[in-house]
Amino acid sequence: MEASGSRSIAPQLVMGVVIIVVGLLFTLENLGFIEADAYLRYWPVVLIAVGLMKLWAGGRGATFPGLLFFFVGVWLLLQSMEIVTISLWSLWPLLLIFAGGSMIRRGIYGPSCTRGVADTDGHSTVSAMAVLGGVNRGNNSKTFRGGDLTAVMGGCQIDLRNAAIEGDAVIDVFAMWGGIEIKVPENWSVSGRVTPILGGYEDKTRPPREAGTQRLIVRGMVIMGGVEIKN
Repeated sequence: MEASGSRSIAPQLVMGVVIIVVGLLFTLENLGFIEADAYLRYWPVVLIAVGLMKLWAGGRGATFPGLLFFFVGVWLLLQSMEIVTISLWSLWPLLLIFAGGSMIRRGIYGPSCTRGVADTDGHSTVSAMAVLGGVNRGNNSKTFRGGDLTAVMGGCQIDLRNAAIEGDAVIDVFAMWGGIEIKVPENWSVSGRVTPILGGYEDKTRPPREAGTQRLIVRGMVIMGGVEIKN
């Protein structure tokens, strides 16, 4: 289950507060009371607040994005205050280290959906890795449980339109300078828990006409790449 709605804060609310504060600063500057630049240098506080709200809201897949926003905000704030002189961009190779560690972990333990669960029909999961190339696969399991997809400077195309889910299925995705496309049946609902970093995640599926119990959870990370879900 997702975090309760009472603990969620709409992005429009955050942006509304930010816009109001910026407007007040410029108004006070025009009236000669303050210099807006002296306060706008603290804009990374917005990223820190977003990170804290994500951590406070909880829910699956919210921890890493929350920590990422918080870390970037703190670093940029310290840099704007001239406490830290190292540019945040100089730390981008840490993304490669994290990506490699994530791939090693999944290579050792396998997809999270397969841990401790017996494979009932022999092909209830899908696993694919595309590096400098492409992978095109399908799955028609009637007890589909999820899988693991990785695309590095390549692409994965997975067709699940003939598969069925008993409850929830989880697909872990990782795309870096590459793309992943997943086709799902019309009666599936999709829950996206993907963190894009200079990339994108897009859910193009149509809402099911009738409420059902078949839900696909897509989670993971996209770095300068893309993940697309469609019917």
